[in-house]
Amino acid sequence: MAGVPAVRISIESACEKQVQEVGLDGSETYLQPLSMSQNLARLAQRIDFSQGSGSEEDEPGSAGRAWAEPGEAEDEEGAWVSFLGLVKFQPSLWPWDSVRNNLRSALTEMCVLYDVLSIVKDKKFMTLDPVVQDPPPPKQNPQFLQLISKKKSLAGAAQILLKGAERLSKSVAENQENKRQRDFNSELLRLRQHWKLRKVGDKILGDLSYRSAGSLFLHHGTFEVIKNTDIDLDKKIPEDYCPLDVQIPSDLEGSAYIKVSIQKQAPDIGDLGTVNLFKRPMPKSKPGSPHWQTKLETAQNVLLCKEIFAQLSREAVQIKSQIPHIVVKNQIISQPFPGLQLSISLCHSSNDKKSQKSAAEKQNPEDHLYVLEHNLHQLIRECHKQTLSSTVMPHPASAPFGHKRMRLAGPQAFDKNEISALQSNEGLLEKIIKQAKHIFLRRRTARTIDSLASRIEDPQIQAHWSNINDVYESSVKVLITSQGYEQICKSIQLQLNIGVEQIRVVHRDGRVITLSHQEQELQDFLLSQMSQHQVHAVQQLAKVMGWHVLSFSNHVGLGPVESIGNASAITVASPNGDYAISVRNGPESGSKVMVQFPRSQCKDLPKGDVLQDNKWNHLRGPFKEVQWNKMEGRNFVYKMELLMAALTPC
Repeated sequence: MAGVPAVRISIESACEKQVQEVGLDGSETYLQPLSMSQNLARLAQRIDFSQGSGSEEDEPGSAGRAWAEPGEAEDEEGAWVSFLGLVKFQPSLWPWDSVRNNLRSALTEMCVLYDVLSIVKDKKFMTLDPVVQDPPPPKQNPQFLQLISKKKSLAGAAQILLKGAERLSKSVAENQENKRQRDFNSELLRLRQHWKLRKVGDKILGDLSYRSAGSLFLHHGTFEVIKNTDIDLDKKIPEDYCPLDVQIPSDLEGSAYIKVSIQKQAPDIGDLGTVNLFKRPMPKSKPGSPHWQTKLETAQNVLLCKEIFAQLSREAVQIKSQIPHIVVKNQIISQPFPGLQLSISLCHSSNDKKSQKSAAEKQNPEDHLYVLEHNLHQLIRECHKQTLSSTVMPHPASAPFGHKRMRLAGPQAFDKNEISALQSNEGLLEKIIKQAKHIFLRRRTARTIDSLASRIEDPQIQAHWSNINDVYESSVKVLITSQGYEQICKSIQLQLNIGVEQIRVVHRDGRVITLSHQEQELQDFLLSQMSQHQVHAVQQLAKVMGWHVLSFSNHVGLGPVESIGNASAITVASPNGDYAISVRNGPESGSKVMVQFPRSQCKDLPKGDVLQDNKWNHLRGPFKEVQWNKMEGRNFVYKMELLMAALTPC
């Protein structure tokens, strides 16, 4: 049918290769097809040469057919099959017929073999290849088969895991590569979030100064933002690579700090010079912060230290004091107390190796007062804040500008001294000198109390320092007690308020004593209080033991004169009045204990004619001193308790 349009039929060829194995992931393993020679050899292998050939079976059939009579009712093929079956089971007509047939078949096979060998010998038309035979399945036990199956399963799972790990490592590497390839603009945006930037021409400049916070320092504090082009992007990018870099002024490079120290002996003026910088560890960058952040923070700290030292130097020259302040190079020397020297130094080290080597050779960080350095930073920030808030709008708006107290000077009729007091303002140097005086006086007080506590065991002295202190005042509570009698002896409790140049002592009864900065005054005062404590302890013990206090005095006018304070004395009598004990205690002379016995027990008294009545025998006799060093007991109050117990009647 020529008019019918042709129809395209897609014919898919059958799979010529045989599937050998199907993997866990769906992949198929195929067997390679046999070559023509291998296929021929395989077909030849299937021939069974032990059976008789068809020619040998045809010959008796043909003879039998010649013998058969033609014209039978069945057709030719059916007659041939039936006659062949009859002939096949007929006995051989000739006895040597089987021998002849076997020899003939052997001759045929030999001829064929000869022809094959002659053809194979020339290697032109035929070659001999080994016959491919399917290997017989080996005899394996079930455990071995289970082991092989587990091994294959584990190998497949491991392959899947390795492929997944490879994909994950590729994704992580791509993410790291994206992080390293940060562009300049994004990094500049991060820099702008932390620092003030402005564009001047084709340059990007930043500001390190504290002018926006109220600083009046003249240093410009400008840094420049540049693009980092020192690395080749085609090569491997390091971990700390940043496309942005900052260039700071040369005088702000390195690290700096303000060193404040108090020395006992002031050196000669000619020996003063530049203070050596002891090595201070550089500030570590915060994790995740870029390197330019640490660089700019260090440079800004150098600028702030220079501003602090410039302010201190200007005030040291302008302030008129009894002992003038000395400014030499990078060091300011003041004398807060006689024999003491306050040194304030600007230590600045650059990044060169020479300065680092010299700084490492001479290190002396023990005398550095970190508290005063921190206070200097706080004071300069307070000055910045005052500069910003100095111009306060008056209320009401019609009032003149200025401080509120100055505006009240006219209505309240202030005199010249009051107005000058309002205008006077302490500078940075005066504040730090006052703080240094207070710190030195507090350390000296603590050292004096500790030395007395370690040197004198009886009585015991305890100091309880307050955790809440001021930069100009601290307080400590001093308790003087005897071991084992803390509940009885609570008479001496002192509150020491340590100021800038003096110490105020507040007693338990409210009395106030003012001491100077001299260490000897505080030591003498504490020794006199410890001496009075022993007498007060005897008074409290007498009340507990039932003895009567006959006399008590904190300042005895009799006896040897004490070089430190005054001696104290007390006299107590036994409950029945027969015995009396007199105690005298001084800061230097120590304790002296005397006992008065009844007159009747004194045998060595002279007998006179004046006292004839027996009633005078009830009076007490003279005092006898007690060898106090030979008394048993761990402290003074314990010995006194044993003495009172021995003299108390049963």
